[in-house]
Amino acid sequence: MLWVNLAGLLSIVLIVYWFWLSRPRSKKVTTGTAIEILVENGVYTPARITVGVGHPVTLRFIRKDVSPCAEQVIFHGLGKSETLEVGRPNEITLQVAQAGEYRFTCQMQMYQGTLVVTP
Repeated sequence: MLWVNLAGLLSIVLIVYWFWLSRPRSKKVTTGTAIEILVENGVYTPARITVGVGHPVTLRFIRKDVSPCAEQVIFHGLGKSETLEVGRPNEITLQVAQAGEYRFTCQMQMYQGTLVVTP
């Protein structure tokens, strides 16, 4: 009985950490560079990307996860979405004209990231 309780407590701690306490890796991008984003194990890595307003940025998604949820990336507020093929680079070039934070997710919004556009 003790092991069941310990396993349940450990599960609760891991869930709290995964959904509320863990912080996504961040990457600041300079003009003219492409950033690789790994799509694997339910996360985008890095999940927070900072770019300057009006500067073009190329995001190179490398999809290793064969889950159907990972097959599309949607940029909310930018009207952009792309299908990602498994095992090959999928490049998306964006040039955002307005500063702000723009989420990017899979179609089920389980994979989540943020594109931060600074003035």
